[in-house]
Amino acid sequence: MDLPDPLQRALQRLNAALEALDAAAERRAEADSARTDADAEYAVLQDDRSRLAVELDAALARARALDRVAGDVAVRVERAGATVRGILAELAPAGSTPPGPA
Repeated sequence: MDLPDPLQRALQRLNAALEALDAAAERRAEADSARTDADAEYAVLQDDRSRLAVELDAALARARALDRVAGDVAVRVERAGATVRGILAELAPAGSTPPGPA
């Protein structure tokens, strides 16, 4: 079926416009998909950040507790050393010099 020239040109323009619309819709769908992927990756990163923050808080609390224990141990070791030196001084023969701290 032959169509008049103006109608033929109008159909060609319509087809070109529909193809452009299809291409634009496809690009938009790809962009939305990429955005969804980026949003999902961002959510994973946020979850990792939250988990790491909790782990860091726990590690800092443990480090503080270990510092307190280390301080207590140092005091006890010093007291034990002083006690041992005192006992050695009592057991040393008169006139000899008791050993000093190492």
